[in-house]
Amino acid sequence: MEWVPTVFIAFKASVLCIGMYFAIKWHYDQGRKKGTETQRAMLRMGAKLVALFLVLVAVLLVLTFKIGTWLGLDLTSW
Repeated sequence: MEWVPTVFIAFKASVLCIGMYFAIKWHYDQGRKKGTETQRAMLRMGAKLVALFLVLVAVLLVLTFKIGTWLGLDLTSW
């Protein structure tokens, strides 16, 4: 009975790997059908979202330190 979890985990891993392969293949094939125009638009939108995320993270970091020092916390030491 000790072999049952090993077999189940191996089966689950193989099913997930096969599913990921077919998902990637399907998305790749769909991308080839639509052409480069939509890919450029999607890359541009993705770059804008990444830039927005980085700006928001920087603002959150600055606000955290400002509020921390306003509350009297020592945030300079590790």
